[in-house]
Amino acid sequence: MSMRHLCREYVSVMAAIADFSTNASDFGGNAFTAGETSSCHAMTGLPSSTVDVEARVAFIDRRPLVRECLSRALINATGWNVSTYGSAGAWLSVSDNVPVSLVVLCIGSRDCTQETDEDICLLDRLAERAPVAIMGDQESPTQIVAALDRSVRGYVPTSLPLHVAIEAMRLVRAGGIYVPASSLIEAQKTNVESASEKPKASSIFTQRQLAVIEALRKGKANKIIAYELSMRESTVKVHVRNIMKKLKARNRTEVAYLASAILDGIK
Repeated sequence: MSMRHLCREYVSVMAAIADFSTNASDFGGNAFTAGETSSCHAMTGLPSSTVDVEARVAFIDRRPLVRECLSRALINATGWNVSTYGSAGAWLSVSDNVPVSLVVLCIGSRDCTQETDEDICLLDRLAERAPVAIMGDQESPTQIVAALDRSVRGYVPTSLPLHVAIEAMRLVRAGGIYVPASSLIEAQKTNVESASEKPKASSIFTQRQLAVIEALRKGKANKIIAYELSMRESTVKVHVRNIMKKLKARNRTEVAYLASAILDGIK
């Protein structure tokens, strides 16, 4: 499951808390503060250097169980002041009274390119109030680029371990940009594969047509082309017509331009 790492870390934290249940704070509400979780750090054995009580975070997820689990895991691992909301609109409606230094929008398997998703459509407005990090199940380059295009400063896959996800959020909160290295590697691999699949020039044009194209690129007239290639002028005209059909060009100038663009890219 895509949430396995985060949930595993959450279960470990909550198991430690259970051993000290008499000292634990009340987690019954939707908003959790650093004050409520300060004792949890002592119970879980987290070093004091990991506690960042100054951070105020808005955590948004439409799924109540996931929202509660992940927000509590963040609190226990960092000491952040985390407030939870069921939608981006819910936080925006109170954002003037609840300023934050980071917004985390957990979208699950939803697509950042969806124009009908209310939370996705409000990303730009969220980003006007605070740095935004998306937490999602998808790791495709297309998904991540779509998020960045909407002013998001970080894309945190749910496949990451909790401590890595937290460092990514800290980077975004500090003004940086985070994208998973795996997506960059995948994008590079896709580009290499696409390049290897491009057709060879010889599969588009015959050798004689390639010779005519080279002459057209140099601005030579049909008579000169016929003389240099030892063919009839009428034959040159036939080749030019066929080349124009393949390139969907309307004249010799377009042939020279389109052919240059194609040949320079696939030779």
